[in-house]
Amino acid sequence: MRHFPTDTPGFRRSAAGAVALLLACAPLVACSSDSNDNPLGIGTFDPEAMASAEASESAAAAAASASAAASAEAAGIVTAESLSTDRYEVTSIPEDLDEQQTEVLKAFINYDQVTWNIWFTGTGVENAQAVATGDVLANIKENFENLNGKTDQGTVRIAISEVAVVTFDTSQSTAEVRVCEDLSGITTYDASGQDISTNESRSRYDIIVTMANENNVWKSSVEKTLSTNECVV
Repeated sequence: MRHFPTDTPGFRRSAAGAVALLLACAPLVACSSDSNDNPLGIGTFDPEAMASAEASESAAAAAASASAAASAEAAGIVTAESLSTDRYEVTSIPEDLDEQQTEVLKAFINYDQVTWNIWFTGTGVENAQAVATGDVLANIKENFENLNGKTDQGTVRIAISEVAVVTFDTSQSTAEVRVCEDLSGITTYDASGQDISTNESRSRYDIIVTMANENNVWKSSVEKTLSTNECVV
């Protein structure tokens, strides 16, 4: 998606705290003991060792998180992290989606990332037909023709609050995806590299996107903006 503006595109230590520090120090590599200087054998606090230990723990936690995300994706489990890229961050998705809702969600994300890639690069409009139809496809093509060298840079953030599938008859299904799109991290440049961002182009939008099923392929067909700068990502 992309929204085009209508006008322009003091520290106090207690005795109890000191005791707690000594007790907590015992099992950590951040503490050391020298029998000559410390006949009681009480561990002393080593800030450098503590920082090193914390850094190691942080790195281990990050690695565990990445591993968990990779395992979930390999198992076919969709998560907000698995749907994100370096410039398209999904902050949240609904829980307990069934198989069809998950299919719709993935199709929506694919559509949104394809179209944002057009605005990021100024190329690739031919890819839109595979992910969009109807009014949405027509708008993408029209907006692309009016780019005049404009491109976006930064990261778009979205939170998906609802995925609902509606079956009208046995031959046609539609679905609705409700999303909060945060463009505050996006900067728009004209062909000469000048920042032409506006308050509207960096706002948050609460949007309902209708997905239509065409030959067993979900495509974005209609978008409706419900509010501006009221939803939360």
